[in-house]
Amino acid sequence: MTIQLDSPNLSLFPSSIWPSNADLASTQVQLGCIFHTDFYRRAWHIHIDDSLVEVALDIGEITANGQQEALCELEFELLSGDTEALLKLAIQVASIVPVRLGKASKAQRGYRLAGKAPPLHLTALEFLPLAEHNETLSPDLTASCQTLLEIALERWQLLESMIADEHEHEPEACIALWWRMRACIRLLRITLSQFALLDARLLSQFMLIEKQLDFIEPAQALTALLGSQYLLFHRQSQSRQLKQQLRFDLDNIKLDEQLSSLWQQPEYGQLQLAAVEQLLKVSAGELGSIKPPSLRQHADSALQASWQAIFEVMSCNTAMTSTHYLQASTVLDESILVGQAYGSLYDVKSRDMFRAPWLDLTLGIKTLACYSALEHASCKLGIDLHEWLDDKQQSLLFAMESTRHNALQQLVYW
Repeated sequence: MTIQLDSPNLSLFPSSIWPSNADLASTQVQLGCIFHTDFYRRAWHIHIDDSLVEVALDIGEITANGQQEALCELEFELLSGDTEALLKLAIQVASIVPVRLGKASKAQRGYRLAGKAPPLHLTALEFLPLAEHNETLSPDLTASCQTLLEIALERWQLLESMIADEHEHEPEACIALWWRMRACIRLLRITLSQFALLDARLLSQFMLIEKQLDFIEPAQALTALLGSQYLLFHRQSQSRQLKQQLRFDLDNIKLDEQLSSLWQQPEYGQLQLAAVEQLLKVSAGELGSIKPPSLRQHADSALQASWQAIFEVMSCNTAMTSTHYLQASTVLDESILVGQAYGSLYDVKSRDMFRAPWLDLTLGIKTLACYSALEHASCKLGIDLHEWLDDKQQSLLFAMESTRHNALQQLVYW
């Protein structure tokens, strides 16, 4: 049967498939095209080791409501042999051209483009669902490592799609998605390291991609000042000029181009595939050289290590400036992630009391970043805000220092 128009001709179907009272003419009038997927496919059969894989390359576009979205997909199907051949071939491809894992089907993308699908949504990262068993160490550790990797990888892909959908919308909401996506990438790195699965090559890929995400902090400060934190400076007589400069600084970050730029990095897709490769190894029971007696002791060790890292950059013996806090933000963020990863294993009250002041400090650091952005903007405009900004920062630092000292004196919950 050939479809000549944008919808099928129902009269061409066998009459026996319709109910006796079916009104085909009325149904035909109601039919319409929601979206087009127009693409050219080339296919090859690839022998890899003792396996046979069909590789299909689809290039074209999806069209809906007068909008177009580029289509460039490489699909692998195992015809015979071992499923490991799919990953091996994908890694070989990723070593030559930039690729990334695809989560949405052509139909899902078409419905989204047509506005016929609910917007993508992902709840904030809570404490992850790890469970202890009173048995041997292997089931606990293997299952927990697998859970952590699966959640981080799945959320990474979904947040990536949400950023792609959000880039034309409110910048502050968009940068919040970037912040969350980077947290998933960091959680992957931290988990692989804790389970002795992070080699030098993989670490270098993580570092390169995370370096590409350094724009997040300045963009977060700028979007906050132009949005939810506008009250920080709105009473300044030069607030209008400051706002224009902040907008100019944000435009220079080219937030709407960051995702496509990241996708062009070969290491991006290589990192995703390497994470999948490690996940499959863990699923097969292959952990690193760690031998803790139990999941709980593994979690204790991970939390203690993250706490030690915090103590080294935020020691009670040193007064911290705004620069010190901004430099310590990554260590603090990673420690909070470790707490989220293993927090479900501990008493809720003591855990949350311990974490509360550290979470307050992360908010303080974001505000310090806003003051830093204002300082840079005022300098570019030749506006003297030094005294005002210094008063604001010192007031905030006084509160943060008190919080930090109290936080460092808490009893740990692990």
